[in-house]
This record gives sequence, structure tokens and C-alpha cells, in this order.
Amino acid sequence: MRGSHHHHHHIAESKLDQILSSGELKVGTTGDWDPMAMKDPATNKYKGFDIDVMQELAKDMGVKITFVPTEWKTIVSGITAGRYDISTSVTKTPKRAEVAGFTDSYYKYGTVPLVLKKNLKKYSTWKSLNNKDVTIATTLGTSQEEKAKEFFPLSKLQSVESPARDFQEVLAGRADGNITSSTEANKLVVKYPQLAIVPDGEKNPAFLAMMVSKNDQVWNDYVNEWIKSKKSSGFFNKLLAKYNLKSLL
Repeated sequence: MRGSHHHHHHIAESKLDQILSSGELKVGTTGDWDPMAMKDPATNKYKGFDIDVMQELAKDMGVKITFVPTEWKTIVSGITAGRYDISTSVTKTPKRAEVAGFTDSYYKYGTVPLVLKKNLKKYSTWKSLNNKDVTIATTLGTSQEEKAKEFFPLSKLQSVESPARDFQEVLAGRADGNITSSTEANKLVVKYPQLAIVPDGEKNPAFLAMMVSKNDQVWNDYVNEWIKSKKSSGFFNKLLAKYNLKSLL
């Protein structure tokens, strides 16, 4: 038996072996996604939900961590080219899944509308916002701009160009509502108590996970086991509270 097991294990060395023998975990991150992974320009250090997750993984593996800067347009190719062992979380999409492996998901978000709290009675549902007398603000070039056409075909859509943001139009009373990820919405209503989330539920659920190499099952399984144990130990719940996030799977 030993021979066959040995042969099976070493068809190709897993990232897991490489990380443990080199003593270093390389993590690709864009550092521009609040509150998941952000680079602090003052210190050049990374912080955020995913950064805490990765530091915990490295600590539990007994290795040091190196963050490898990447961009959204190259984050997938960084995995396929082996520039890093794992990425901070990205939204699972079929296109990415064709070339990269995904760990189990540990966070999901959906799209929710925001309105002024004082208008919640009038706009208590998605349907109430789909109306020719309603103006929905969007930010030019975002995925939400595309979604708004789909969700609110009857409404007037008003696009602003960044760095101006859609929710600012709602705050200023120039628009009745806007849509954003539940992650951002939960942060905005804390920062701007005059805003409220339309309580009618999330649409368009998206799942976040870390990317690993598609053909390294050993490393993927290892990270999935680690995620499972950290879910049951309450680690993820503590982190959610720290970053004021909801929607854990």
C-alpha cells in the first residue's frame, strides 16, 4: 500500500508542502476593497476582514505571511501563474471558476436599496421603487448601474460620476433611492443614520471565497477544513462583529 499512496501524493507537490517547507504563505490582494482588504497609504500595511483571516491562517500553519499586491484585472492570472498561493476573497463567478479553484464560501452579500429613513413608509419594497415618479441614483460604470436597469425598468435612472457616489444623491434629496451591496449598505446606515435599508430582502446573492490553484486539491481541502473549524470555533462570527458585517453563510 505504501508505494501507491506515496505515488499518489507526489504526482505534483502541493502548495501545502511548499508553504510548510518554505515557512511562507504568499497572499495576493488588491488592497482596495473596504472592509475586506485595504492598504493603509500612511503605513503601507494591509488591514481588513480578509487580512485578519489570512493572518490567522498563517499563524495556525506556523508560517510567516507575505502580501503580494495585485489588481482586479490580474488577480486571477496571479493564481494561475503561481505568483501567490491564495488570494483574499473575490466574488465567485463562473468565468473565474473556469481557471481558478475556489475555497468554500464564508461570506455572502446581496444587493439592497437605500432610501432616506423618513421615506421608509413610502418605499418599503423593491416594487415601490420601480415607478415612473421615482428617481434611482447610480454610479457610472458600476455593476449596480447595470442592475438598476434590470430592477427598476420604470424608474428614472440618474447616473453620477465617481468620486461622487449614488448614495450622496439620496442624502441630498436629488434621488429617492440607490442600490448597493448589503456589505456597503450596513456600513453606510451606521455612518449616515438618516439612510435606511429597504427591508424587503436582498436580491442577486453573491458568494465570496478565496482563490487557489484549480488543480491543487490537497491545498484546497486543507484550507476548506481550516475554514470549517474556524466557523465552528466562532472566529468568523467575532470578525463579523469587529467589522460590523452581517450575512455569514
